[in-house]
Amino acid sequence: MGSIRRNRKLGAVIVPMTIMLAGCSSAFDKSTGPETATGPATAYGKWTPGPGECSAAIHDAYSVVGPDRQLYPTWHPPVDPATGCSFGHEHGRDPRGSDLYQEVGDIAFGYANEALDIYDPATPRHEDHVGHKVEWDNDVEMRLNGDAASAGLRITCDVLTKLHQGTHSKDAFTNNLHELVYHIRCIDGTEMHLTMMAAIGTPGEFVRSCDRDAHVQVGTATPAGSPSGGGKRILPDRGCIEEFFLVPAGQSSNISTALRESWQISQSIRTEGGQTIASINPYYQVLHPSRFYDPALPNAVGRPIDACYEVESNGDYAQTSLCDNSTADGTLLGVTFDDPRSEFDGVQRFVDINSNRITNADGPDVWYSDPFGKNARTEPFPGSIRQVIATIDNDIVLESGPAIGRNRDYGGPTVHAPN
Repeated sequence: MGSIRRNRKLGAVIVPMTIMLAGCSSAFDKSTGPETATGPATAYGKWTPGPGECSAAIHDAYSVVGPDRQLYPTWHPPVDPATGCSFGHEHGRDPRGSDLYQEVGDIAFGYANEALDIYDPATPRHEDHVGHKVEWDNDVEMRLNGDAASAGLRITCDVLTKLHQGTHSKDAFTNNLHELVYHIRCIDGTEMHLTMMAAIGTPGEFVRSCDRDAHVQVGTATPAGSPSGGGKRILPDRGCIEEFFLVPAGQSSNISTALRESWQISQSIRTEGGQTIASINPYYQVLHPSRFYDPALPNAVGRPIDACYEVESNGDYAQTSLCDNSTADGTLLGVTFDDPRSEFDGVQRFVDINSNRITNADGPDVWYSDPFGKNARTEPFPGSIRQVIATIDNDIVLESGPAIGRNRDYGGPTVHAPN
């Protein structure tokens, strides 16, 4: 796949790499040629190294010029191959292996957030660096609905996606706006290249992981005017820990019920008149997050690793290999949530590729929407984001596909929460 891409440095001056930028009827515009950044985006340079980790300069060298000609952070490996130093966090799968990479290029982390600043300056929404997670697979076999399924048709797709999915902080308890990048191309002509601020469920609340129905009211979202959206953010809370993580002697903790997060997206691109021209609903899953909601704590953030050391008054305690491995069977006391030895670090994730619908036979294939995917029109406007959608009605609806990334673990000896 070639060497890791880093920007060359000349003293303290960053010389950005050459990439493909937005334009033409493919995903990105090659007509303007290489560009140099006009300045840093808000997302650039936000990460601060911990003790013994790579310098900020080494980290910031992994950058890309976005469609707005600003400099953005992008994917990097957990360990810098040139120096051997660690960043302590990871961003998922290296996108350079995707069959879509040559067209899509490096993903600009935070571009939709930046567009929102322009579209609605009164409601900025900026996210931390470590939450950007990339996943992809080539030749994903889709399950079809109706007559297409009965006919035994086989359709495969290349999928490359990125969601800001922070699983270490209290952010997602209230905040439902998270940057989504979604690229898909299938052999039946289905193709979408979408970037937006996905409104996942209702702001100010989440749904409990252990019953997937109870809505937990937490507080005010940031920004306060965040729109509600389809789908939901299914997250663990203290009640889930007490019922399924801390269990009687002789039982096993039910980690999937107690802790598994499911960020379920129902997103569309709609015209000014309200016509839906494309819709998707992928689910982004996390198996072992480093946080749960606990309103009894000052910052409302509980830590599964702390619960490993608990014994309730009735004698219930955690009985799981995650705790055993993290604490050396209880002999290591005081392992903290940001210790690399803790296995509650959010590195095991996967994405369910669900329905991918297009109603755009009359075109065009390039639309400009607001940062939420609404008010799409044929010409750009302040704060708009370019969306590429195939000029088809995909009557053979790609109803769902297998999960991608299910058996991958993006951790390592130096990766730790916050991640």
